[in-house]
Amino acid sequence: MRRTKNQFFKQATGIIWLIASLQIHADSSLNLSINKHQDTFETAAMKIWDWAEVGYQEYKSSELLKNELRSNGFSIQSGVADIPTAFIAEYSNGGPVVGILGEYDALPGLMQTASPFKEIKEGVDAGHACGHHLFGAASAWAAVAIKEWLVKTKTKGTIRFYGTPAEEGGSGKVYMVRAGLFDDVDAVLHWHPSSSNAANAESSNANKSAKFKFQGISAHAAGSPHKGRSALDGVEAMNIMVNMMREHIPQESRIHYVITKGGLAPNVIPDIAEVYYYVRNPQRKKVQEIFNWVVKAAEGAAMGTETTMTYEVMHGNYSKLPNNTLQKVMHKNLVTRGGIKYSKKENEYAETIYATMVSPGSKIGDQEKIKPFKASHTYGSTDVGDVSWVVPQAGLRTATWVPGTAGHSWQGVAAGGTSIGLKGTKLAAQVLADTAQDLFKNPKIIESAHDEYLERVGANFEYYPLLGDRKPPLDYRN
Repeated sequence: MRRTKNQFFKQATGIIWLIASLQIHADSSLNLSINKHQDTFETAAMKIWDWAEVGYQEYKSSELLKNELRSNGFSIQSGVADIPTAFIAEYSNGGPVVGILGEYDALPGLMQTASPFKEIKEGVDAGHACGHHLFGAASAWAAVAIKEWLVKTKTKGTIRFYGTPAEEGGSGKVYMVRAGLFDDVDAVLHWHPSSSNAANAESSNANKSAKFKFQGISAHAAGSPHKGRSALDGVEAMNIMVNMMREHIPQESRIHYVITKGGLAPNVIPDIAEVYYYVRNPQRKKVQEIFNWVVKAAEGAAMGTETTMTYEVMHGNYSKLPNNTLQKVMHKNLVTRGGIKYSKKENEYAETIYATMVSPGSKIGDQEKIKPFKASHTYGSTDVGDVSWVVPQAGLRTATWVPGTAGHSWQGVAAGGTSIGLKGTKLAAQVLADTAQDLFKNPKIIESAHDEYLERVGANFEYYPLLGDRKPPLDYRN
């Protein structure tokens, strides 16, 4: 049943009162736990940074986090949702269930050292350009600190760490949502590395991706071209038509592609070619409409080049659904903790790497600030979106990178391998733990968050994944 504006106002007033009633400073025992485990989880973060395992291949990274959580009294469920590197770690003595998300996949390419100059790191073929090595470590760190606080204070509660692989294009969380692994959760907390500190009520784009494979007939490109049919022509014809589409889709949409197979020799007509597409829009229904149009372009390209075309949906994510109730609690805790201060050595490093950036926008020193609370939208996408449509969530970003750093850049990989990255990691662990503590101490916040969630999704909402019933693409990075 929908509430009236007056009822919603009463709820909002209640939220303000609840937030105002929270303790300004975290429990001292929580701070002691954070500090006690600092070396362990900073070391874990750097090991995961070194390994730089891509989506669904994060075997060492997930095992490391499982072992640390197990050694701190968590029960472990491995290989959940038919994903070998996905897991759940839990401590429970009853009470509300609070989940904390942890990612640990790297991006292909971007094999960067920790140098403030572009410098290839030998022996790996990927890099943590989105800082997920820090993400997983800080989230596990916060979960351990909260578990110790629950035990010490005899507070009723369940803290659950979700080991979520393949966020980068693999939609690991979507399969976990589809498997019902969040059905009994009261609230979910998460964070992300960044070049600034913020805990906004952030929405995001929904997206859907697919690999389009064209098959033709191979022949000598000079001696008998009339006997061949170029699969690459099919890919290029499709790309031309999709680029023409851009004029006619909503301006907030995004379409990107990369040709993943295009032939091996100019004098051989390619019989196999493939192009990988992403489609994004704030509304998942609009994403599906645009995606269907892209499929039509692929079909037309195949018809016009006398090739055949098949496609495989690779992933699909909902937009992220904000929850002001939880988000304001998290923002308050971030403000209380404050920003990041650099040492003299860190400042020199930051100035060197800052000089390599194009149009950074921010400036060194901004890492000490907390951005004001507001509603915001990011044009990127995340599988946290699907989680947010089945359970209330809140997230934050901390300055693990030099201000002005772009995500998915070599500068992000570099700073993430230094003490600058680790300082942002500790701040994230502190704020996650502070916020979870507030939820366990004030269950009415959870109730208000759930009321807001129901208001946002609407009475008739039913979750279905954009990627359908496909199995996890465990080899999508191969």
